[in-house]
Amino acid sequence: MSLRLSTVILPVDRWHEGGRAKWQRAEELGFHAAYTYDHLSWRTFRDGPWFGALPTLTAAATATDRLRLGTLVTSPNFRHPVTLAKELISLDDISGGRVTLGIGAGGNGFDATALGQEPWTPKERADRFGEFVPLLDRLLTEGAVSQKGDFYTAEEARNLPGCVQRPRLPFAVAATGPRGLKLAARYGQAWVTTGDPKLYETGTPEQSVEALRGQIERLGKACAEAGREVAGLDKILLHGFTPDRNRPLESVDAFVDFAGRHQELGYTEIVIHWPIPDSDFATDLTVFESISTEALAQLR
Repeated sequence: MSLRLSTVILPVDRWHEGGRAKWQRAEELGFHAAYTYDHLSWRTFRDGPWFGALPTLTAAATATDRLRLGTLVTSPNFRHPVTLAKELISLDDISGGRVTLGIGAGGNGFDATALGQEPWTPKERADRFGEFVPLLDRLLTEGAVSQKGDFYTAEEARNLPGCVQRPRLPFAVAATGPRGLKLAARYGQAWVTTGDPKLYETGTPEQSVEALRGQIERLGKACAEAGREVAGLDKILLHGFTPDRNRPLESVDAFVDFAGRHQELGYTEIVIHWPIPDSDFATDLTVFESISTEALAQLR
């Protein structure tokens, strides 16, 4: 499968002061998809502007025609499957069936405590995620759903007319642990990783490649256990969290080298951050645009 290139646009700009222009430019540059993070606030951006993911994607849907759109990623930290399903069906309709739901178990960032709860342990996050994904799958594929779970309940939740994409919009499941990989194998049309976080500070690019190879191998085993071919899942690498950091975005040649190594592992889509000045994503915009228009031709 040929490699696809996508971008993630952080929701830090007012829509009429640069926000709309970025999404439209992403379509002009030919990106496969443009995603945004689904957080209430995030890391070093906490004290600056940060807009909601689903309203931003709705606006992007009306400002573009071909670009796929999605979250990278939504989590149970502040979402409930019933309300999320209703919003996703609406977004899928408005976009004409161009939405992918990136979904993960969440973490210990600001989202974890913003609603007043104590942060969940890794086991609690995995338990909730294990209930969240199957219920959301039902809500997006069935006209009426009633289910009582340990964490999430739906009572005659109606979701007519359903998604434009059938049987529902695709899930891109972010996971590296065994329970999450089983969910990806069972419910995902794609799988998402950022690499091995333990290698970010002190690891090498070579160690990262081996870790990413191992993740795909474990995904393959989970798919085999689910009676599914791993080749049927797209494999998405969100760039920026491996020991390479932003170096692959310093030139077209550097990116082609990075992308080629990961394409050989079996990754089918690489997502790069839209440049943001004075941040960890302060890539040169001219180089970024050159990568978007020139790099893939060298990998075919």
